[in-house]
Amino acid sequence: MKRIFSTIPTLMLLLTVVGSMTLSPLSLMSDTPKPPVAKIIPKLDTTHKDVRTDNYFWLRDKKNPEVIKHLEAENAYTQAMMEDTKGLQEKLYNEMKSRIKETDLSVPYQNNGYFYYSRTAEGKQYSIYCRKKGSMDAPEQITIDLNALAEGKKFIRLGAYSVSPNAKLLGYGLDFDGSRKFTLYVKNLETGEILKDQVPETAGAFAWGNDNKTIFYNVYDSSLRSYKILRHELGFDAKSDVEVFHEKDEKFDCYVGKTRSDKYILISTTSKITRENWYLNADRPKDTFRCIEPRKTGHEYSVDHHEGNFLILTNDKAKNFRLMSTSVDKPAMKNWKEVVAHRPKVKLDDIDVFEKYWAFSVRENGLTAIEIYDVATKQSHRIPFPEVAYLSYTSVNPEYKSTKLRYGYTSLITPNSIYDYDVAKRQSELLKRQEVPGGYKPEDYAVERIFAKAKDGVLVPISLVYKKGIRKDGSNPTFLYGYGSYGISMDPTFSSGRVSLLDRGFIYAIAHIRGGGEMGKQWYEDGKLLKKKNTFTDFIASAEHLIAQKYTTPQKLVANGGSAGGLLMGAVMNMRPDLFKAIHAAVPFVDVINTMLDETIPLTTSEYEEWGNPHEKKSYDYMKSYSPYDNVAAKAYPTLLLTTGLNDSQVPFWEPAKFCAKLRAMKTDNNMLIFKIDMGVGHGGASGRYDALKDRAFEYAFFLKTLGITQ
Repeated sequence: MKRIFSTIPTLMLLLTVVGSMTLSPLSLMSDTPKPPVAKIIPKLDTTHKDVRTDNYFWLRDKKNPEVIKHLEAENAYTQAMMEDTKGLQEKLYNEMKSRIKETDLSVPYQNNGYFYYSRTAEGKQYSIYCRKKGSMDAPEQITIDLNALAEGKKFIRLGAYSVSPNAKLLGYGLDFDGSRKFTLYVKNLETGEILKDQVPETAGAFAWGNDNKTIFYNVYDSSLRSYKILRHELGFDAKSDVEVFHEKDEKFDCYVGKTRSDKYILISTTSKITRENWYLNADRPKDTFRCIEPRKTGHEYSVDHHEGNFLILTNDKAKNFRLMSTSVDKPAMKNWKEVVAHRPKVKLDDIDVFEKYWAFSVRENGLTAIEIYDVATKQSHRIPFPEVAYLSYTSVNPEYKSTKLRYGYTSLITPNSIYDYDVAKRQSELLKRQEVPGGYKPEDYAVERIFAKAKDGVLVPISLVYKKGIRKDGSNPTFLYGYGSYGISMDPTFSSGRVSLLDRGFIYAIAHIRGGGEMGKQWYEDGKLLKKKNTFTDFIASAEHLIAQKYTTPQKLVANGGSAGGLLMGAVMNMRPDLFKAIHAAVPFVDVINTMLDETIPLTTSEYEEWGNPHEKKSYDYMKSYSPYDNVAAKAYPTLLLTTGLNDSQVPFWEPAKFCAKLRAMKTDNNMLIFKIDMGVGHGGASGRYDALKDRAFEYAFFLKTLGITQ
């Protein structure tokens, strides 16, 4: 989040790739390859009173040929250690691919006289974006074919995708290496011409002025902080673009967007605990942006537009937010009037504003809900949902005057489903449910929602799914997932790939731990800064509960988390390695102290409000007490898999590289430790859908191998 195959070589080829740095000639005497051993080059860190030695600091430099040589050695070793799972990986990949409708079509949405949709084609890695004028019976126009754009490239990601108000131009951003740096393009949809108005290394946000020739976009500073909004006029060189907003506070990032009414361009600048908003009439894109309410530390508010008013979600005197309204002409906070009061047990996450109704995305007791508010009657009701654990969300709704709300629904057993909800009739119409070929039947599986008691008595929700017929006798292999940071909720959603585990007898569990947002704002605040350890102990309590209730045993329990969830994995493997048979930490934020002391690294200064500022002793001492890299010890660890991408700009590759090297030097067990780095991607892993399935098959094969499940 902030912080988710080639042929295996023979041993002789492995020796050629790795060289004398990693393997001795004695390796030739054994069928088991030796793991790479990183050089120890001590470096003293004198940035704090507690002077520390970092023996693997040198691994940060990817321009150093020795670093690349070491990473390639790690990959070669990983491939060799997983050689015996090659057939299993192939089987898993084919299973997962067989559950995907390879040639498919998204649900079209209507906007400004066109129907927009994307489609996939069998054998193609990426989506094809299209539109039809007037009806779905009209001829298809391809707006972007990512497969064509990806030819000759290992990676591609689509960022912004925004059609001009007159529907004649398309602005879009492309990232070709996973670094989150997008080149901005503009395409004439009438002629197919790509205009010369190309802007490199933007941050991906995009908004059109109503004149159809002015665009607003954001750019990064040297640490990949989105710090400026620029205005570009089509036909002019990007070097002459005008800066319209400059965020100088290093804790803040700024973004640009547009209200659903198309009346206003909005700039939102936000830190982890504070938000400020500026606005501009989209009909007059060269006007100056005006601030709605100046920032005040701890005050978060978001803005949308309805008729002559701004609607504002604010946490002022409302931890879980309330809705206010104010005239566009007098937007300051002193003029705000309450529309929907604060509810201590219901968090207002978001609002979708339409002419005659508003749709609130809310959370209560850890579950999502959609509330419909009738503007005329001022009455509200909820859309009903049938399951005990699920995710509901508002989908693509570009038209302000629409009388229907498009929303999505999914659960651990229900594939993603898109509905239209008729607000007046209070009726939902299913438009499309994700098709799962191969005979998948939701009724063959069971879902539970249970609670573990944390060490301080707090009840932590756990969502479970498994194939019906299992016994709670401790015999079940169990996959426990967690994240627990930034107030982000890990909701129970469907995965067709996960069926490969469920059909092999696995229980799949999500621990909704503190630091996430599942149970409201306080849930998040109780898992950050000087309360961060609650995240880790909640996950441990969840594992202990699954064992105590005889769902599983430590010998059959595996765990997974990525990014800040990789921090979670690193912390719990240090704190309670005895609870888990195997752990996969993906793009893991494990070198907390070194990263947070280095203000040149992306995200560092903006995250002081999440983790703490290590230049302050109290925060430094607390962070050091859980930082996974700093707490590796001479003891036994579970079987471990670490994965990352060389171009990761959110959690640099060197964090798991250093963590792996230190673990190899200190751990006392003989359990497998492998490190897999993709040399051509970033934080999100492979961009192609088939490549992503291969990665998932590898990760599942790792767990199955560890548990001795070979079928």
